[in-house]
Amino acid sequence: MFWKSTYNELIKIAAKPRSYIGIGAITLIIGIILFAMKLDGESFISMITGSFEQSFSFEGKILNGNLLAYIILQTLIIHVPLLIALVTGDLISGEASMGTIRLLLTRPVSRTGILFSKYLAGFTYTLIMQAWLVFFALVVGKLMFGTGDLMVFNSSGLMVFQEQDVFWRFASGFGLSFLSMIMVATLSLTLSCFSDNSVGPIVSTMAIIILFTVISNISIPVLQKIQPFMFTSHMAAWGNFFEDPLPVGKIMKSAIILLLHIAGLLAISVYKFNKKDILT
Repeated sequence: MFWKSTYNELIKIAAKPRSYIGIGAITLIIGIILFAMKLDGESFISMITGSFEQSFSFEGKILNGNLLAYIILQTLIIHVPLLIALVTGDLISGEASMGTIRLLLTRPVSRTGILFSKYLAGFTYTLIMQAWLVFFALVVGKLMFGTGDLMVFNSSGLMVFQEQDVFWRFASGFGLSFLSMIMVATLSLTLSCFSDNSVGPIVSTMAIIILFTVISNISIPVLQKIQPFMFTSHMAAWGNFFEDPLPVGKIMKSAIILLLHIAGLLAISVYKFNKKDILT
C-alpha cells in the first residue's frame, strides 16, 4: 500500500504545471550559458587567464565540456534548490488548501506512511531535476565543446586536473550537491506540514535559504560561531572535490551536518503531521 501511495504522489506531481517550471528553468539557463560560451567563450577564457599568460604557457583546449560543467554547477547550486521548493513545499499544504487531506488520511496507511510516501515522491522529483542538470551540464556540454583537462580556481589558487582525473570528482561533487538539494526538499516539506496554503512553505523556504546564505557569508565573530552548523554553509561543499589534496575531513563534516539537518527536519515533520488537525 505504501508503494501504491508513493506512485499516486508521483502522479500528482506530474500533473501539476509547476513541476515543469524547474526543468524548464534549468534547460533555459544552461542553454543560454552554452550558447553564449559557443559564441564568445574564448573572450571569457582570456579574461580569466590573461593575468597568468606572462608566467605560464597554456596548451590544449581550456574551454571544454568539463570546464562548462564546473561553471554551470557553480551558477545553479543555489538556484536549483529554490526551484525544487516550488514542488516539495506544496506536498502537504496543497492537500490542506484543497481540502483533500481528509480524504487522503482515510486510506489504510498510517499518517507516517503517507508522509514518507510524499517525501519519497519529492525525493524522486529532486533526483530527476539533478539528473536533468547533469545531462545538460556534462553530456550536452561535452557534445558541444568536447572534453579535456579541467582548469579551476579554488582556495589553493589555479589548479589543473587531467581529464582522466575529472569524472570521479564530478560524480562525487554532484552526489554531495544532491544531498544539499534533498536538505532543501526536506525543509520545504517540513514547513508544508505547518501550513494550510501552498504559497507559505515555498516562500518561507526561499526566505530561509536567502537569510541563512547571507548570515553564512558575514564575517562577524558572533555569527562565525554558528556558521559551521548552518546547512547553507555546506551547500557549496561539492567544490571540495576539486581540491588537491582532497580535504576528506571537510567533505565528511559537510555530509554529516546535512544528514543531521535532514534527520532532524524529518523528525519534526513526522511529529507535526501526526498531530495535524484535519477537522477544522
